[in-house]
Amino acid sequence: MADALKRPWRRYAGPVGAALLILGVGGAMMVGWQRYNRDYVVTTEDDGSAVTRIIAEKISGASALRVSRLNGTVQATAQDVRGFGWLKSDQVVKMPYMVDYFVDLSGLAARDLEWDEKSRTLIVNAPDVKPDTPNVDEARRTLVRTGGLFVTREAGEELSRKASLHAQARAQASSRSPERMAQAREYGRTAIARIMGAPLGAMGFGDARVIVTFPPERRDDDRERWDVTTPINDVLANRRQAR
Repeated sequence: MADALKRPWRRYAGPVGAALLILGVGGAMMVGWQRYNRDYVVTTEDDGSAVTRIIAEKISGASALRVSRLNGTVQATAQDVRGFGWLKSDQVVKMPYMVDYFVDLSGLAARDLEWDEKSRTLIVNAPDVKPDTPNVDEARRTLVRTGGLFVTREAGEELSRKASLHAQARAQASSRSPERMAQAREYGRTAIARIMGAPLGAMGFGDARVIVTFPPERRDDDRERWDVTTPINDVLANRRQAR
């Protein structure tokens, strides 16, 4: 009986599998074509002239809190060699850049909030501050100096590409330096303390302190200073019952 029930499924297993395979390949090809069309196909008017136009855009939500922003000017250099070493060219570019620092609060849970009853202190064990990808504003370049006996169009494009990559890398390295990260954490500490202090004040804990710690700062010997015995959600629940 069981074999009889399985036979019809075996009959259609091959065609169904082939159909699913065709659908999968077709979907992958469509996604690939959409990406190729977005990144490489030039959009033109009816007369064939290229136009400035938004090709693709997407908006999405975010749970990260921006706590600080780094602004600066970066100087980038690039070299290019062609023609069996005869055609050498170089470029120096100066342009402004900007880096935002965020703290992702989406993963902050009750276990990350600790309450010290004696000193009325809320300890927030926050995720670390993370710098975003540097935004190098090439449209506002203040200096572009290109040198070389003869700079071909291809060499000029390669110099521009290399200078842009070097500027991006240098700005990223600066934004992740210990000094900049320490400064960003201080701004993050202030922002998170302000956010967490508001509900405490509303619950009648206006005189409570809020201490924000980040992963590099959390050590066992530092935490021994606090007698943390009660989770903050229990404290707030007891406060509501008392009212």
